[in-house]
Amino acid sequence: MTFLGLLAFADPIKPGIIATIGELKKSGITFKIITGDNELVAKEAANIVLLEKDLDVLVRGVQNGRRTFANRLKYVFMATSANFGNMFSMAGASLFLPFLPLLPKQILLTNLLTDFPEMSIAGDRVDREMLTQPRRWNIKFICNFMLTFGPLSSIFDFLTFGILLLLLHASQGQFRTGWFMESVISASVIVLVVRTRRPFIRSRPGKYLLLSTLIIAGITLVLPSLPVAAAFGFRPVPVFFFPALGAILILYSLSAEMAKRIFYRLAKF
Repeated sequence: MTFLGLLAFADPIKPGIIATIGELKKSGITFKIITGDNELVAKEAANIVLLEKDLDVLVRGVQNGRRTFANRLKYVFMATSANFGNMFSMAGASLFLPFLPLLPKQILLTNLLTDFPEMSIAGDRVDREMLTQPRRWNIKFICNFMLTFGPLSSIFDFLTFGILLLLLHASQGQFRTGWFMESVISASVIVLVVRTRRPFIRSRPGKYLLLSTLIIAGITLVLPSLPVAAAFGFRPVPVFFFPALGAILILYSLSAEMAKRIFYRLAKF
């Protein structure tokens, strides 16, 4: 053997890798490196194969996955509690009203309009704290959420019934129109409250969620005055109906915010 010289190999740390590992740590991910695999086991033995030589894809993948899960959870929370509340309100109102609280076509229209803000939840912003650790489906937690916010929705539905009948002396058509407006707008606006664990004024919603909420609220307010209103059984309502319905909506939003704070303070999820 004859010494000819030294051959050095350099494998420098990639720029930005320290920041990447820091982001993984903040997300609750333990970073470990195992070397010595045969490049031809590695791919077959691995659960995940990176097609890019960049660990930033892990950060983006984890954040996108958790963001998707958080938004799916928002939709489940909203849909289950709203459906529970509407079912309870409809059943309760049918016990003392001499007419149907809402016609079948009005119920279908309510569901259609409230679906737009709820569908836009898919692209909603997610609070930072929801991305810091993995989360799992918890059916008990979802049921508790439904049993908290569903009855709260029904309480304000019954308050609406009382104001429409006893205070505003609404006719049958005006009652249905008033409850339709309150139901659609409150269901759309309450998404902005329950979408976050923070106070809703401190968590900015996604632009599509906010835009769809405003559009649906506007459509709901003008619908009873349009020519198509008669086809759905709606009737024009006096101007003084609107301040009363607005007060109910504000009180409902504030009550939901208070209920949310208490719920998450007691919840373990």
